[in-house]
Amino acid sequence: MNRPAPPPTDDELHAWVDGQLPADRHGAVEDALARDPAIAAKVAAWHTQRDALRRLHGELLDAPVPASLAHTLDRQLPRHARHGAWLRWGGMAAGLLVAFAAGWLGNAQWSAAPRAGAQLVRAPAVREFVHDASVAHAVYAPEKRHPVEVAASEQQHLVQWLSKRLDRPLKVPDLSTQGYLLVGGRLLPGETGARAQFMFENAAGERVTLYIGTLDAQAAGATASRETAFRFASEGPVPSFYWVDQGFGYAIAGKLPREVLLKLATLAYRDLS
Repeated sequence: MNRPAPPPTDDELHAWVDGQLPADRHGAVEDALARDPAIAAKVAAWHTQRDALRRLHGELLDAPVPASLAHTLDRQLPRHARHGAWLRWGGMAAGLLVAFAAGWLGNAQWSAAPRAGAQLVRAPAVREFVHDASVAHAVYAPEKRHPVEVAASEQQHLVQWLSKRLDRPLKVPDLSTQGYLLVGGRLLPGETGARAQFMFENAAGERVTLYIGTLDAQAAGATASRETAFRFASEGPVPSFYWVDQGFGYAIAGKLPREVLLKLATLAYRDLS
């Protein structure tokens, strides 16, 4: 009698996400994905994290594995876990790549540039910017009649107006693949000048805002002003994902689950970068 194949382990699911799973285990993983919604959701989340990290670490994809890191893996990982674990430094197997992502997300420290991320933790200007984004969302998102100054029907005018006031070409990201459409936007004051807020809403009436503004380079820190970092923040009335690019700050804020904010922030980051 043929025994049924054992259920896939987390290591095998990681390998599936990374395209490294042996062919003889494909059937077991496919069956598990079809039968168990929890496993399917877990794998989908890993796919999202893996793709986002690859976009953020694209410059490392073709770099060879550092000799010191390979030596550490050889000493610390069992032989079966090392098999296929590192093909390239930027093309690591999903088991390691997603483990890093999950760990960072769990500690609210998902960063595209570790050195810049460490600087952001200490930068008061960035913390204030993120807090302001959260407060601005809490103030305007509940509004029924006047949530924005300029409605989405005048999007071209809205973008031109805010671009002029912030002295930087702006763009409205497309969040429609996640069900969020532009409501409109408004001009807001900030510590270093004008800031912009774009508001989006889904069919259920849930709203998310994109907060944009210049950060003082000296106050934010030289590293944060040069490099891009993408991080989660729970300070303030609502959580947000935010990043800093060449001294310009962006924050996606909303009273939404972290994984939903992550998807929306990833879309916005991709469009605005």
